[in-house]
Amino acid sequence: MNLLNDVGFRRLEGAINASNLRQQVITNNIANADTPYFKRSDVSFENMLQTQMDGTDGSIHGTTTNPRHFQIGSTGDVPQAMITSDNSTVMNNNLNNVDMDSEMTSLAENQLRYNAYIEQVNHQIKMMRTAIQGGGA
Repeated sequence: MNLLNDVGFRRLEGAINASNLRQQVITNNIANADTPYFKRSDVSFENMLQTQMDGTDGSIHGTTTNPRHFQIGSTGDVPQAMITSDNSTVMNNNLNNVDMDSEMTSLAENQLRYNAYIEQVNHQIKMMRTAIQGGGA
């Protein structure tokens, strides 16, 4: 019995991993704010996950009525976070494009997202614990 391997937990795990990666990327951007020719990076995850959840990726999805049926379309896999570099903009005279105000805002937003993801995981684990042990303890 694998209670922590449903699609919801895998999505939350992917979101937490993306948030951790985003933290590293943002701190790298901040650390290189004065490095000449440095180009900032960003992490893409939430939009890819939303596209997959909405089913707007253009793929066909089928419903299985028997565990022996083949999966058609999305199998509930969670997309991997991707790091992208912004090579098209320039912010400083040294051809660097790191804006400290923007990076600090992104850092705070990422921290709030991470905290929300952890709260959601804790809530789901608490609900499972309650269901397994019973409501009155």
